[in-house]
Amino acid sequence: MDFLEVIEKRHSVRKYSDKPVDKQLLDAIVGVAQTAPSSRNSKSTAFMIIEDRDTIDALSQMRDYGSALLKDAPAAIVVLGDENKTDLWVDNCAISATFVQLAVTAMELVSCWVHCNGRPRLKAEPDGARADDYVRDLLGIKEGLNPYCVIAIGYPEEN
Repeated sequence: MDFLEVIEKRHSVRKYSDKPVDKQLLDAIVGVAQTAPSSRNSKSTAFMIIEDRDTIDALSQMRDYGSALLKDAPAAIVVLGDENKTDLWVDNCAISATFVQLAVTAMELVSCWVHCNGRPRLKAEPDGARADDYVRDLLGIKEGLNPYCVIAIGYPEEN
């Protein structure tokens, strides 16, 4: 598939089949994402591949809106930014997350981006608990690494 086909084909998918995603594909997706440009080549973005069903289920509860789709995904990639490497970690994460989604499409998989950076866990409480703090605590992410988004990955539901 050439680049323009990937761009044309990429779209958000929220319903997944239960077919597992091969670990080699997930590693290849992260490999592509690691080539994304970053400010001053800071390489401030890190990735966590999540395949454990219970962990994905828990991630689906990071917000009371917009994250439930994770529950059915066989895999997810958490995109993290290292604030100690650059103050532009948010921008770098966005670029890297886009590379993840393009690589997913090129590999004949589907995805959906679930934002967590600065997002409230409860829509009715915009100044309450934050989704990124929930993800950090759930996954034991060290201080200075900030969860930016979680990208659901899988094969589309066959309907």
